[in-house]
Amino acid sequence: MLTVPHLDRDFDYLVTAEQSDDAQPGVRVRVRFHGRLVDAFVLERRSDTDHAGKLGRLDRVVSAEPVLTPEIRRLVDAVAARYAGTRPDVLRLAIPPRHARVERETSSPAVVSVQQPPDPAGWARYQRGERFLAALGENRAARAVWQALPGELWADRFAEAAAAALCGGRSVLAVVPDQKDVDLLHEAVAARCGADDTVALAAGLGPAARYRRWLAVLRGRARVVIGTRSAVFAPVHDLGLVLVWDDGDDSLSEPRAPYPHAREVAMLRAHQLRCAAVIGGWTRTAEAQALVRSGWAHDLVAARPVVRSCSPRVVGLEDGGYAEERDPAARSARLPSVALRAARTALDASRPVLVQVPRRGYVPSLACAKCRTVARCRHCAGPLSLSERGGEGAVCRWCGRHDPVLRCTRCGSGAVRAVVVGARRTAEELGRAFPGQSVITSSGESVVATVGEGPALVVATPGAEPAAPQGYGAALLLDSWALLGRQDLRAAEDTLRRWLSVATLVRPRGDGGVVVVVAETSLPTVQALIRWDPVGHAELELDSRAEVGLPPSSHMAAVDGLPPAVTALLDGAELPAGTDVLGPVELPPGVRRPAGLPAGAEVIRMLVRVDRGRGHELAAALRRAIRVQSARREHEPVRVQMDPLHIG
Repeated sequence: MLTVPHLDRDFDYLVTAEQSDDAQPGVRVRVRFHGRLVDAFVLERRSDTDHAGKLGRLDRVVSAEPVLTPEIRRLVDAVAARYAGTRPDVLRLAIPPRHARVERETSSPAVVSVQQPPDPAGWARYQRGERFLAALGENRAARAVWQALPGELWADRFAEAAAAALCGGRSVLAVVPDQKDVDLLHEAVAARCGADDTVALAAGLGPAARYRRWLAVLRGRARVVIGTRSAVFAPVHDLGLVLVWDDGDDSLSEPRAPYPHAREVAMLRAHQLRCAAVIGGWTRTAEAQALVRSGWAHDLVAARPVVRSCSPRVVGLEDGGYAEERDPAARSARLPSVALRAARTALDASRPVLVQVPRRGYVPSLACAKCRTVARCRHCAGPLSLSERGGEGAVCRWCGRHDPVLRCTRCGSGAVRAVVVGARRTAEELGRAFPGQSVITSSGESVVATVGEGPALVVATPGAEPAAPQGYGAALLLDSWALLGRQDLRAAEDTLRRWLSVATLVRPRGDGGVVVVVAETSLPTVQALIRWDPVGHAELELDSRAEVGLPPSSHMAAVDGLPPAVTALLDGAELPAGTDVLGPVELPPGVRRPAGLPAGAEVIRMLVRVDRGRGHELAAALRRAIRVQSARREHEPVRVQMDPLHIG
């Protein structure tokens, strides 16, 4: 496959008589292009050509296995057009590398197990849930955005939806953020639909195991496919239902060109095949709410009395009327008295307490205690942190160098203060506040899967929260400013997602479960948590973005590169009428530099915005301009991302 954009087109080659039987559409071949051998796929066989010159011959057929199916080819073309990318880049995501030994293995014949209709009791708790399950069994293109109840066994509900689709004779594709979710859903589906019909695809598998499972899907021996973001391209036969869980997780966004989001690819695939689709989660993204508002999907939510009976009690700093008079330091304290009381009550009842902190480590960020200047490394300007209490100096989080003598570069003071307190330091503080209680830390460095019954303080970072078999007695959400105060388009949405993921692990309010969020209750995000109203929050988020013309109410492309290259690309693009070009600005902090650029060169970002109905026109215009610039080779390559998660 040719990776340069201006060569992203079909080429004609002659097929010899010896190759004819194997060189069928969809197989891998090797061809000679410009004097070198490159990998390729046969797209179609024709008896004529529009090429005026002499045709070359196929060098060889790599494998007679038709790995590029017509359905996946249409999906690849649509994704490349949607994200202003090239087909080779999308094919690299869609089709795994070949493993010759696995391909030669004898495959067992497909065994179609008889499915029994699922029990609708689980879905009956949601309005029109039983009707939705019946529609799946009748092979109707039912599409919904599902708001899971607190404490819901979401994997069981997905397994029931998959069983309903299988009863109708169709296959199922489920996309989840990470391996933990893959394992959970695979276990539920295998128990409900049979292990022989179910295949799990994930990046953690070795090349041989992954290709073996992918071939099982291609050959029709798996009717339910579960996997992470790349599984959205799996060649499932007769697809009838697409499931996506927790579409707000960043893991579903592909970091490689053309940077597609698994939710968008899944919904595009459901639209192409006119099949059923479900987007589920504890919370709701603005993009999912836009699908509901447009009428493409329907709400699948529970009535408010059911939500209240399942959710824990949520309190904030101003909750309780005279809380501030009783505790004047509540607004400034990291652990106000309301949080300490909730933790103590749960521990006295022999129940674990979950404490969520945004950052791992001990003290991941330092600043001057006098002038508040952030402490940075003298070698690389990276942020300095403390790795443990009483350690010798600070350590740089970028280059790892130690700085034994901390001295402010602005005022010369040697005193420092913590800007952010990490999970290990929080565990140390809680150990002093609750002497005699066991303290468990779970973070990216060491993730704890589950905690046992009995009193314990569990300090975890977002995404590393252990499960408690009977639920937590209380949860404390600390340092909310670190999440809500981020300069990011999705700060509020992502914060609510992290909070609700923790709150759903807590026992219902009828069983004494309580969640304390150390934040002002007047904030809309905190109000959404207290009311357990992610749908209302998504509506508000969608409206606020529409007012300022931000996705998903519009389509926006981020163009990153050297200033002359970015300017030349946009000047040469035939942008749709009414296009807004914003910038240039410096590349936002935390965004990776485009590959292949000279070290130290200035990189800028330009934003190109159009109305929601003209997104394909914008992508097509940028795609054509990229091809022209690639052919001329006058500038360094630029990076184009359609609707990036983080605009900056």
